[in-house]
Amino acid sequence: MKTIITMGTTVAFFALAVLLGGCGAGMQARSVEVKQSLLVNPSILKKGTGDQALYRYVNPKADPKQYAKIMIDPVLIEKQGELDADERENYQKLANNAYVYLTKELQQDYRIVQSPEPGTMRVQMAIIDADSSKPVRNVTSTLIPIGIGISLVKYGATGKQSGVGEITAEFKLTDAMSGELLGAGLDKRVGGKDVKGVFDSWHHADAALEYWAQRLRFVLCTGRGGTNCVKP
Repeated sequence: MKTIITMGTTVAFFALAVLLGGCGAGMQARSVEVKQSLLVNPSILKKGTGDQALYRYVNPKADPKQYAKIMIDPVLIEKQGELDADERENYQKLANNAYVYLTKELQQDYRIVQSPEPGTMRVQMAIIDADSSKPVRNVTSTLIPIGIGISLVKYGATGKQSGVGEITAEFKLTDAMSGELLGAGLDKRVGGKDVKGVFDSWHHADAALEYWAQRLRFVLCTGRGGTNCVKP
């Protein structure tokens, strides 16, 4: 039997896919593997709730109000030894962008310094894993009814639609002078079905890095009791 797809059905499927996809930064993944990492012992991490990182740690004695300066380390890549030349190049671009995003956001509230000083918080970040989007599959699963249906089924089963990228990263905040751990987080984000950057294979991963930088600024702002905190 020949299946007839009407324009109305196509539009309805497309609208549903866009609603599920969310914004350019995508959405938080449903889960992430907790394992030994570059920055923090995962045994101290607890499951986050709501829009918090999937796993997190907050030092109950930490006082964000005592810090007016921030030192941002170069962003690390955990899988460095497992990557081929092209993968290393792409991961390094992501790491460089992440550093730029962190600097752009945090310099609005803190003085950026290059070495430990009193009243300085140290920010460390590592990219654990990343996967590029697949532009052709992304388009077909966004615009073609059969592809949309498959994408929605995959989303229902895994929390990730067809053809989109993903990235996992961890964060660590310490007192730059004493090394005392102030907070840590492990999070994973997957791409949404946004049109912007659909043919840029690393757009979803890069958008997640920008979101995390904005999120960190927001968390630190609320921790200080700020009145102009902007939630990403």
